[in-house]
Amino acid sequence: MSLCRALLALVAICTVAPASANVITDWDAAAVELVPPSNMGQRELAIMHAAMFDAVNSIEPRYRPYLVQLKAPPPTSREAAAAMAAATVLIAFHPDKSAEIKARLANDVAAIADAAAKSDGLKLGETIANRVLQARAEDGANAPDAYRPKTMPGAYVPTANMLGSAWPNMVPFALQKPSQFRPPPPIALTSEEWAADYNEIKAYGSRTSTQRSAQQSETARFWLRVGPPAYHPFARQIVTAKEMNVVDSARFMALFAVALTDAYVAVFDAKYHYEFWRPITAIRNGEIDGNPATEPDPTWQPIDNTPMHPEYPCAHCVESGAGVAVIEYLLGSTKIPEVAYTSPTAPGVTHRWTDLGAFAGEVVQARIWAGFHYRFSTRAGSELGRNVGRYVCETIMRPADVAESR
Repeated sequence: MSLCRALLALVAICTVAPASANVITDWDAAAVELVPPSNMGQRELAIMHAAMFDAVNSIEPRYRPYLVQLKAPPPTSREAAAAMAAATVLIAFHPDKSAEIKARLANDVAAIADAAAKSDGLKLGETIANRVLQARAEDGANAPDAYRPKTMPGAYVPTANMLGSAWPNMVPFALQKPSQFRPPPPIALTSEEWAADYNEIKAYGSRTSTQRSAQQSETARFWLRVGPPAYHPFARQIVTAKEMNVVDSARFMALFAVALTDAYVAVFDAKYHYEFWRPITAIRNGEIDGNPATEPDPTWQPIDNTPMHPEYPCAHCVESGAGVAVIEYLLGSTKIPEVAYTSPTAPGVTHRWTDLGAFAGEVVQARIWAGFHYRFSTRAGSELGRNVGRYVCETIMRPADVAESR
């Protein structure tokens, strides 16, 4: 029995309350709680949002599809199509949660009175979701970790699995290739800029820093959150504040999710291409960089455990840069309705923003104060993210009367 037929049987006996106004943001919030808080979870969200967009855009074809556009009669329920597309993708990735996802889906469509519109929407959403899933099934995201640490015969090296080592070879969602916007190499270790950035992070990024203020420490810990939970609430709140309709909500969230996923592809391409050392390695080995202005500290530690991938460029900066580029492109301004949310890594703290530049700037500073990234790396990351975000908006899901640019 297909998911669509099973759902119709479940809906017939469903008496729960109808879902809230925006099916796109509702399913995004549910999915962020379900998917891994990592690049892999971001990929799942990109697939889900691409399917939701293509589903509702098939009913109201105002934009070019991401992948597929099917004929659908105008009465077809957009809400049913979007919800089914989301559920189909999430069940494919999380079959152990299928009962929970199906119950949520039944709840969402229970209030849709027109039986034909509901049935047509469910069939459309399921068909399109399966098409998108099939298209991404062999994109390389799940390739085994084949990273080979630099070593010599008999020498011990740390043995933890690396994060994202296969993604430099992953097929992007919109980029032509992972290296399309690859930044230039890291700065020279013998340069004055290296010494300045080294000594800045050594002083401000240390776990025991006496120079970092209480506010700076709070910000550093706030942005220890990673993956979709760090950024999708930001986009959702803007969709809600702008009271976007279903189609525009779907496009907004799909462009955002795709841009953040391709940003991961681009940043892992650069990270594993350059393999630049993390501050914890550089500072503990300051005597070997050939720069007399970098004194080593053999016991130096950042504010938390260093992520398991190379340093350059800053991934959080790439993600935030891509996200703000999409939002600015779609809204036409860096000014936004107030966005506020909390972080599990900084309990009891709420951060608020009304400007995209302030948001991205906070992320940059946080990664320096946390002891994870040098300032030159944050600049390169932000620029890479902006390039990815702009490119995504300029090449996919364009208005139907605008020619594709790729």
